[in-house]
Amino acid sequence: MFIELLQQDEICILRFQGRFATGAQLEYLEDKLEEIRSLGANKVLVDFREVTSIGSTGLGFVVSIYASVTNRPCGRFVMTGFNPKVWKAFEITRLTEIVPIAPDVDSAIAMLRQTPPMHCAPAVASETHF
Repeated sequence: MFIELLQQDEICILRFQGRFATGAQLEYLEDKLEEIRSLGANKVLVDFREVTSIGSTGLGFVVSIYASVTNRPCGRFVMTGFNPKVWKAFEITRLTEIVPIAPDVDSAIAMLRQTPPMHCAPAVASETHF
């Protein structure tokens, strides 16, 4: 298992690679989670194109990243690139009903670049006249 962190403008791309077996490399995942959190990214794309399988440890890791990002003001998170085996793991756990999913990387980037909700818009100073 390997996780590559890339930055494309304001988007943090996490490229997952290999097999995310249950109970495997917990220290590596904890270190990566801390690294991702320290970036403070508000827009995160997780790319699973090179993942062969994922177990409960990997699913829990993804949920931790999702929660960390979406608990930030205006935090947005999108996943893409599932093979049938990985898709099944997300579908069984019903994460496919919670986490936004894009058909490909370009679509995921477009989703993250869409205009943010109104509560995320920068405050506009208003003048008060007396």
